[in-house]
Amino acid sequence: MTTAVATPQATTTVHRFPLLKSGAAAGAVAAVVTSVVAATTHAAGVSFADRTGQSIPVYAFAQLTFVGALLGVALAAAIRGRASAPRRTFTRAAWTMAILSCVAPTLIGVSAASVAVLVVEHLVAAAIVIPAIASRLSR
Repeated sequence: MTTAVATPQATTTVHRFPLLKSGAAAGAVAAVVTSVVAATTHAAGVSFADRTGQSIPVYAFAQLTFVGALLGVALAAAIRGRASAPRRTFTRAAWTMAILSCVAPTLIGVSAASVAVLVVEHLVAAAIVIPAIASRLSR
């Protein structure tokens, strides 16, 4: 006599590239938000033209925001394997870079209103992207 015993199968879920997925998703959201803010403020009369008359196109806000998010993912990946507290280390490093990036708008020769909008854009994008990436790092 043979007896068949059913054994429950262990289910394992493989999460592939969670850091990249979170960073890309947050980058996409931040890209939309910064583009909407740029388009809205431009429609309200804020010019993103520098002293030479060249203006920052609205689509550039989305592109650069998304690239910044991917750079954040690269930073997090580099920190993840080296830091004893990756989440804290990444958060501090990323916010430091975000704050330092707020200096750039003052150097490109745009109006004070444009500088203010660009600084807000940097901080809004950082507020969306940094927590999303940090949440994927261990404490």
